[in-house]
Amino acid sequence: MPKETTKTTKRKAAVKAEKAPKAKGKKDPKAPKRALSAYMFFSQDWRERIKAENPDAGFGEIGKLLGAKWKELDDEEKKPYLDQAAADKARAEQEKNDYDVKKVDSAGSGDGDDDDE
Repeated sequence: MPKETTKTTKRKAAVKAEKAPKAKGKKDPKAPKRALSAYMFFSQDWRERIKAENPDAGFGEIGKLLGAKWKELDDEEKKPYLDQAAADKARAEQEKNDYDVKKVDSAGSGDGDDDDE
């Protein structure tokens, strides 16, 4: 019985050793930034106020207070933040489309230039 356990352990160790960690691709620094949500615009606006009201609060506590404040707001009070989020979403989509076009153009033109020389 102990021999079977030893063999099983060796097999598991061998399988684990064979697996290579997956390499993560590097992010393009020229890639456009994602759009922010309405809540993120709200938190940017209110974070300093919440910190001033609660100077002893830590990072997590401030996040909880911001979340509670966001839930208390009615639709009319959220409207400016929702409008900012919609505008930022349009900006992000436009930048992404422009980025994708440039990416395709640079990949396509690179092949043709090398053949002419």
